[in-house]
Amino acid sequence: MNEAAATIEVLLVEDSSADARLTQEVLKGGNIRNHLTIVTDGVEALSYLRREGRYCDALRPDLVLLDLNLPKMDGREVLKRIRTDPALWSIPVVVLTTSGAEGDVAGAFAERADSYLQKPVDLHAFMRIVEGLVA
Repeated sequence: MNEAAATIEVLLVEDSSADARLTQEVLKGGNIRNHLTIVTDGVEALSYLRREGRYCDALRPDLVLLDLNLPKMDGREVLKRIRTDPALWSIPVVVLTTSGAEGDVAGAFAERADSYLQKPVDLHAFMRIVEGLVA
């Protein structure tokens, strides 16, 4: 983990501002110290992870929360690129998405996602899922 005070660096790749805000609030109220960075598309996620451009000073995340349905480059391609990049492949990636399609689940695990969580429609259920990620 980064930082001496056991702060978990989390990169959230999410294009929905409502889901990003909710995830941020849940993580803020959790028992584990964390620093959350939010990017809104797949291209930006890879720039962050590779420390390119404005992200040249970015900290390496301890966890990536990745939505599948993203603009510019979808989460499936982001996951594939993370897992084929020797500098990034060891970062845990949890797919956190609305899709429960069998093909999406199987595809994510085929690309070596560490976990796959479907975002529930119910607010409280969504909060429980996010809280469980860093518990």
